[in-house]
Amino acid sequence: MTAEFFVVRGQVEKGDQRGRELGFPTANIALRDQDGQVGDGVWAGWAERADGTRIAAAVSVGRRPTYYGADGYRLVEAHLLDFGGDLYGETLTVWLGHHLREQEKYPSSEALIAALDKDIANAAKWAADNPAEGLPTAEPAEEGVVRRVQGS
Repeated sequence: MTAEFFVVRGQVEKGDQRGRELGFPTANIALRDQDGQVGDGVWAGWAERADGTRIAAAVSVGRRPTYYGADGYRLVEAHLLDFGGDLYGETLTVWLGHHLREQEKYPSSEALIAALDKDIANAAKWAADNPAEGLPTAEPAEEGVVRRVQGS
């Protein structure tokens, strides 16, 4: 069976630090496609650093509806599991491997935190079942452009 991934590459940009404040720091990558080649949602996936290190990730794609509604700028926010370093200015490649849920507007930060806890647990389980060694090759592409990549 062939696995399909959405892949995006881009430089990590400084955001509004909300993920860090909530206890879930993210690596933010701006998307050129504001219409959504890949729909908004939360994904399990992998992030690859410039040095080739791959780290499991829970990844949000979208406009951050809890805080910005429908008016937010679309971006990729990758929370790298078990990682605590600084990624600002670094180029990451992010593989979206399994759609966990749709984006949702939560009534409070506490409700969002509870959902993120579940997302991270689900992403960790998916990553354990889908090791990084099985990721397809993602040829370099324009930053911030989402593309489909077929695996084996």
